[in-house]
Amino acid sequence: MCHTVQVHEPIDPLDHLVRCSWTPAGAEDPHLPAHAMRWLRERTGLVERTTPVAPDSALTVAESALPAEARAALEAGVGKENVLIERSDRLGRAGGMSYLDLMRHRGAGELTVPDAVVVPADPDEVQRVVETCAAHRIGVVPFGGGTSVVGGVQALRGATAAVVAVDLMRLDKLVSVDPVSRIAVLQAGVVGPDAERLLLPHGLTLGHVPQSFERATIGGFAATRSSGQASAGYGRFEDMVEGVRLATPRGHWRLGVAPASAAGPDLRQLVVGSEGAFGVITEVAVRVRPIPAVHRYEGFILDGWDPATTAVRSLAQSRVLADITRLSDPTETDMALNLTGGWKSAALRRYLKLRGISEPCLLVLGWEAASHSDLSLRRSATLRPLRGLRMVRLGAAAGESWRRGRFAGPRQRDALLDAGVCVETLETATYWSKLPALRTAVHTALSDSLSSAIIACHVSHAYETGASLYFTVIAPRSPDDPVGQWQRAKAAACTAISGDPAGPLGTISHHHAVGVDHAAYLPAEIGQVGLEVLGAVKAALDPAGIMNPGKLLG
Repeated sequence: MCHTVQVHEPIDPLDHLVRCSWTPAGAEDPHLPAHAMRWLRERTGLVERTTPVAPDSALTVAESALPAEARAALEAGVGKENVLIERSDRLGRAGGMSYLDLMRHRGAGELTVPDAVVVPADPDEVQRVVETCAAHRIGVVPFGGGTSVVGGVQALRGATAAVVAVDLMRLDKLVSVDPVSRIAVLQAGVVGPDAERLLLPHGLTLGHVPQSFERATIGGFAATRSSGQASAGYGRFEDMVEGVRLATPRGHWRLGVAPASAAGPDLRQLVVGSEGAFGVITEVAVRVRPIPAVHRYEGFILDGWDPATTAVRSLAQSRVLADITRLSDPTETDMALNLTGGWKSAALRRYLKLRGISEPCLLVLGWEAASHSDLSLRRSATLRPLRGLRMVRLGAAAGESWRRGRFAGPRQRDALLDAGVCVETLETATYWSKLPALRTAVHTALSDSLSSAIIACHVSHAYETGASLYFTVIAPRSPDDPVGQWQRAKAAACTAISGDPAGPLGTISHHHAVGVDHAAYLPAEIGQVGLEVLGAVKAALDPAGIMNPGKLLG
């Protein structure tokens, strides 16, 4: 496994202070420290109002509408014990991990609960389930880790008689490894950490680590065109896909025979990002790489958002990005310090002010390499364009703190929900020339919709031609209409992204997918012809319209 390489350089006098002030809140203890709550109350006017998770018994769950004959046919295909209709089993697959999903589980709004949960053992059983559901006009919602934040796993019936969640947790195997070609075939239900565990004996890694890594699955990564935190080094997930196996109402569909092909359009890319609307992904052949021997993560403070984004653009266009390149705006930087560091973060801010930093922007850079010398060369190439900027090096302490706490967001969010906070994220991407306008438009839309909100932003992924923007929103939760409060704000932000008469300022989703939440904004991005093309593909693969009703195409 990776270990940290020590690159010899002068010791930053801030190192001890940073180590003390940048402890990731929520990485192990989900409760927010007292100083963090004080800061939130001061910034937002938050009134302490708890909203505990509602017990299952307090939630309204309709009786299963799965017809008896359909249930019997499903049980014949996967075994009676693998067709679950108990209330708790169905509630466990009722929605994903968005703010609205979590609030519905706290008793706010209406839950969409599947009529049954089907748990097939292998791709052949998945195929039987899909064909059985098509014959009985039962909706099929593919369910992996349940981490969708755009309504991608809502149990919507559409025009079907009932809807089942097809849980892929038993499809958890490494099918094959080709060490010469560096291709591994993984079943769709393998979660991120297990993929790395299965590849470890072969000395290989997938290198795909999104924030949902701990729960999300290989099939989910493919179905949503996921992008990991180290995408600058390893690529987005669609870049890793060499082949895919799909269970459709029309039968098995296998794609991928060579690393590149001129045999017509690349149909693999039609399946990747299809969000279960065309079929259930059951296996994915992925490109893998040798496990890096060394890594290093560092933190830097740059002065000003515009100069900082210009610096990241320079790295991208010079092709010297670190594997992880993440730039926080002043609001997110301030939020990170105040939610984690307590009084020591105030000392750090005073030091930055003495150094002439008026608008601190945290830049996290991370490199993974096969050797110390390779890492040193790559690190030097990345840092060279940053010379001459007004910048303070925080060193490895800040970088390692970010690495240790990078999966803490969901746990921190639970603590914020407990305290009566509306907390959610949204993301987009655009070309560099449009980045300032896009950030301003989304920020304005959110601030106009939510009073006293903290609206933070970071560049999560950078490319030669543009970058993604990831927004985090924290506001006092409406006691009267918590669901509508966020729905209105999200609609305003989506309209800001997609509703410009001259054309969209950016994409409606860089890596969260379309799901239910973004379906209304897809026409602005792909046009009516694009919708008809996708509709024709769905009609060919899913003529009865049973696959993940209401997603992607609405």
